[in-house]
Amino acid sequence: MMPVWVAVNTLMVLSMPNTLKGLYGTPAQRADLMQQMATNSSLRALIGPVFDDSLGALTAWRVGVYAGALAAVMSLLVVVRHTRDEEESGRQELLASGMVGRRASLTSALLAAAVANAVLALLVTAGLAGQGAAGALAFGLGLAAVGMVFATMAAIIAQLTESARLARGLTAAVLGAAFVLRAAGDSATDDGSSVLTWLSPLGWLENLRSFAGERWWVLLLFAAAVLIQGAAAYELAGRRDVGMSFLPTRPGPASGRLATAGALAWRLQRGSVLGWSIGFFLAGVAYGGMTDGAADLVGDNDKAREIFERMGGHSALTDAFLASMIGMLGLIAALYVVSSVLRLHGEETSGRAEPVLANAVGRLRWATGHLSVAFGGSALIMLLAGLGFAVGYGKEVGPILGACLVQLPAVWVVGGLAVLLYGVAPRLAMASWGVAGAVLLIGWVGPALDAPRLVLDLSPFGHLPKLPGGEMAWGPVLTLTGLAAVLVAGGLAGLRRRDITS
Repeated sequence: MMPVWVAVNTLMVLSMPNTLKGLYGTPAQRADLMQQMATNSSLRALIGPVFDDSLGALTAWRVGVYAGALAAVMSLLVVVRHTRDEEESGRQELLASGMVGRRASLTSALLAAAVANAVLALLVTAGLAGQGAAGALAFGLGLAAVGMVFATMAAIIAQLTESARLARGLTAAVLGAAFVLRAAGDSATDDGSSVLTWLSPLGWLENLRSFAGERWWVLLLFAAAVLIQGAAAYELAGRRDVGMSFLPTRPGPASGRLATAGALAWRLQRGSVLGWSIGFFLAGVAYGGMTDGAADLVGDNDKAREIFERMGGHSALTDAFLASMIGMLGLIAALYVVSSVLRLHGEETSGRAEPVLANAVGRLRWATGHLSVAFGGSALIMLLAGLGFAVGYGKEVGPILGACLVQLPAVWVVGGLAVLLYGVAPRLAMASWGVAGAVLLIGWVGPALDAPRLVLDLSPFGHLPKLPGGEMAWGPVLTLTGLAAVLVAGGLAGLRRRDITS
């Protein structure tokens, strides 16, 4: 999956200069942008401050925070996958029985993350070199450095927890806290000087000031964090047995009702649902609060207006902005549904599904419990996103909730593809992440690049009505819902026929 993550991140970054050149092609437009960002705290919290009006600096401003976050997610997933996941499956014990050092798995995981981040840095540096070699190098190194900070942090958490799922959740929570600290700091000041900004690795990335008088010494902060966290991870790895942890899982008996497969699935996934729910509600509040400010920022910029209209439909600018932001949350919800569906794959490959299925629990009932959480959870988080938009924006509650719920058929199609791959070809189940990544890339970058309609239609989200503001079209919504049902049915049929763990 590393090539997919690197490719998505690189394309997102390299697509920006030409887009921004069309949006802010004159010095007056760039000066107006900088003035708007200096006075709009909501947009600074979302994107960050602008330090210069060159195309390179605008690129670093527009995608820096999100490219850094994607590098962090890629790195933490790689490290947890090749450390705690391997121990949970029992493969690490088999390898450790040979002539392999106690810290070999940790070393290989960090090297894999380092290679992925180095490739990302190389591609970004080469792609942005035309905007300024020094700035391109600083930005590429900054993205790789953010990735390695979270890779070494994940390495520490993987030693502390006994569950790979918990390790991923805790590291993701740290990433979320880093984003919130940076947002709070940037909202307070327009030059990245807030203490809260400096407490976040994402804040270090923006204070590196690529293409705006680079502060090379900021890279020393990244290096120190990587070395200190890496040393701590190695020390912890040498002090525990394979499969053990410093914070072991508390043994049972579990409290509450676990009489059904659905109750067990909810118990296993309720923490994830809670985390996504809180995140989507807060994102809705943030996006809703900046709606009026975004309209002021676009102003008379025809190119920016066209991009919002391609993403959100040819309605009033405020409605188009709301539709585009709701569409972005729908794309991210597709990542949730894939993650939740693939929990079935994790339960099976870890051996935990076999004792459950050895009792009077059929495969379909077991799978349906997890799929109910996956598809029902996606509806819940989109509903909460709508409530967040209503809180932040303060009006149009009904249309906004409807616009959020309209995203569900496309989300469920992506989830249905994950179910089909898991049920029919479980070895290809992880390719569901590639599908979700491709859909995210098309929806995120496609409108900015004015991609052909044929490309945009490859994503199920490209067929949805643009709400609020646009006309409701039931045909595509019902078609996508039916397609999702067919994909889920095909996956369940495949699961029923094949061998478990085969």
